[in-house]
Amino acid sequence: MSIVQTGSFLTLHYRLAGPQGDIINTFTDKPATLSLGSGELSPAMEERLMGLAEGTHTTFELPAGEAFGDRNPEMAQWVARKLLNQLGDPMEKYAAGDVVQFPTPDGLGSYAGTVLEVNAEGAVLFDFNHPLAGQPVTFEVRLIGVL
Repeated sequence: MSIVQTGSFLTLHYRLAGPQGDIINTFTDKPATLSLGSGELSPAMEERLMGLAEGTHTTFELPAGEAFGDRNPEMAQWVARKLLNQLGDPMEKYAAGDVVQFPTPDGLGSYAGTVLEVNAEGAVLFDFNHPLAGQPVTFEVRLIGVL
């Protein structure tokens, strides 16, 4: 039976939930595959997986801020409508709660921001914190395969 260690390649079902409920839940769909240490999970969650045996099904409760850090008020930033038009559809309407993907500066990845507010000029206040930053997190996992 394989044991999770640094660099392990995992096939698993997992669920991340905060006080308002599930953020990610693969139990109702196909399992996820990831490489431990690649940054796909937070270091706190990866630490919980270390030493677990293939076939394990368990749940961890992580205290507020441990899984995704504390909320950083500086991560709430206004983005001008002109820039949003350049990055996406100029006809796009934004509303509080919408999650918008932005390209990384190198163009190779993306990151998300949640709309907090739209002003009269069309500028949008985005929160670029992880949705679970500063919150307690439930991390449920079922390890299907460990390589």
